[in-house]
Amino acid sequence: MTKTALITGASRGLGAALAEALAPAYHVIAVARTTGALEELDDRIQAKGGQATLAPMDVTNADAMAVLCRGIHDRWGRLDLWLHTAVHAAPMAPAGHIDTKDMAKSIACNVTATATLIAYVAPLLGLEGKAVFFDDPRAGSKFFGAYGATKAAQIAMARSWEAETVNTGPKVRVMTPAPMPTATRARFFPGEDRSALNDIHGQAAEVLAQL
Repeated sequence: MTKTALITGASRGLGAALAEALAPAYHVIAVARTTGALEELDDRIQAKGGQATLAPMDVTNADAMAVLCRGIHDRWGRLDLWLHTAVHAAPMAPAGHIDTKDMAKSIACNVTATATLIAYVAPLLGLEGKAVFFDDPRAGSKFFGAYGATKAAQIAMARSWEAETVNTGPKVRVMTPAPMPTATRARFFPGEDRSALNDIHGQAAEVLAQL
């Protein structure tokens, strides 16, 4: 039976690297808002002999996520792995100058969507499936108010789920990859020497090896 992996935030960065690393051992369900980037990912997966189902959706759209998860249930009956890399990286700003729209988007993507997805995906993972979240411990750092606070809330939620399911499953993990030259990091650190950062594909391989 084909193993299945859902990757939310799969169009670029670590999510895309994980999708490529999983092929062809897994059928990858790749979720992201950018259709073109998903199609390019599909080409790379097919070049490795793998297969993917592309889901150009916004994780903040609860109805779309419900349709997606119902579709996964109807086609495969389950998920073996969920890797959640979707994140909204709000512009850096002093705490007293955080834009209300940026904060709302951060909460919607990093917190509310995560809670919704846990509720929808947990039944698909069952007792044996695995869910993986990725920490970025910038909470409390200057100018990271919106991103740091909502990312910390996301990880707190994941750790609660991990504690709640330790004896029952699914298996929940929180990992902290090394700094990588992603588009998100480039927004936070423009002009940084990216050659000193860790290879994204190498980090993806390390994540999967730990699983």
